[in-house]
Amino acid sequence: MRIPSDRDFTSTLRSPAVAARVGVWLGICFGLAFVTGLISHEAYVVHPVIPFPARPTWGYRVTQGLHVLSGTAAIPLLLVKLWTVFPKLFARPPQRLRQLAVDGLERASIAVLVAAAVFQLTTGLLNTTQWYPWGFHFRATHYAVAWVAIGALVLHIAVKLPVIRAALGGDIEDSAQDRPTATIAGPLTRRALVRSALLASGVAVLATAGSTVPALRKVSVLGVRSGGGPAGIPINKSAKAADVVATALSPDYRLVIAYDAHEMSLSRADLERLEQHTVELPIACVEGWSASGHWTGVRVRDLLDLVGAPAGRDLRVESLQPRGPFRATTLPGHFADDPLTLLALRLGGEPLAIDHGYPCRLIAPDRPGVLQTKWVGRLEVIT
Repeated sequence: MRIPSDRDFTSTLRSPAVAARVGVWLGICFGLAFVTGLISHEAYVVHPVIPFPARPTWGYRVTQGLHVLSGTAAIPLLLVKLWTVFPKLFARPPQRLRQLAVDGLERASIAVLVAAAVFQLTTGLLNTTQWYPWGFHFRATHYAVAWVAIGALVLHIAVKLPVIRAALGGDIEDSAQDRPTATIAGPLTRRALVRSALLASGVAVLATAGSTVPALRKVSVLGVRSGGGPAGIPINKSAKAADVVATALSPDYRLVIAYDAHEMSLSRADLERLEQHTVELPIACVEGWSASGHWTGVRVRDLLDLVGAPAGRDLRVESLQPRGPFRATTLPGHFADDPLTLLALRLGGEPLAIDHGYPCRLIAPDRPGVLQTKWVGRLEVIT
């Protein structure tokens, strides 16, 4: 069996005119995913270069939803793009050494781009289902490879810019830039192929957008987090999975608040006797799902005042769960002082379900869901 050459691919659909137009939309999706991914990454950094804002309260919900949806939209577009340019993989390399070196470098950069793009979309898609069949840290690796992907994309655009400009400047059915053997018409016109790719992309978004957009939940058949759970708020980790059932339900439970040598212990009943506030805030997770709830509890700032903690100090929030990457989180000072940041005791007017963090949990504006610590056992002011 011989290795095919680019002359063996005869469809007129495998054209620079199609590749350029699909590539524009694919580039938009990757650019949007990259920018929103940077925002998501910064939300996890305790002290980023630019402090992460607490307003708007729905900011992270929107940016992370856009991140996941733009990545989802890119999947059909990438498949069509790769199918369109596939013959180039088998093109004969040039004979002259200098041209061969240039061609080799270009092919190597394209290989990096394709590998990074496939890796990002595959791992991102699996992350939305919370399936991690790998041994590396998802968030750190996804962030690092994003820079590789966007760098390779910028380089590819720069190298191919003359071809892209020529392809976009002419009619989509123009064959001036086609390979000589691309002479057989496909079952679709080129315009229909591009529209089909965009339609498939739109369907993919619609099928998953309900995880972020409540109005679309009835039609988003692939929305893996569609609002199930107590009070309509989904649950990522149950109390049983976190191994906190016994300690969370124990009558001996006490919340410890510490600042320097000052320390105070409060039972849930003590917390209920303090001034209560109700806020409407969303929970938004890195997987892309989000949901809003009415949370009632004590302002974190009021709790810190009990031990004389000054304003502007970061806060270490520890969960009752014995292990896990987010067992303890750091709440930056401007979030701790925000009047919307609560140690919530109730959700939707009812006591917190244990899977939502009973006896109390953190809820703050514009924060990733994994940083909204559940089953809080200790608040310690960082000095």
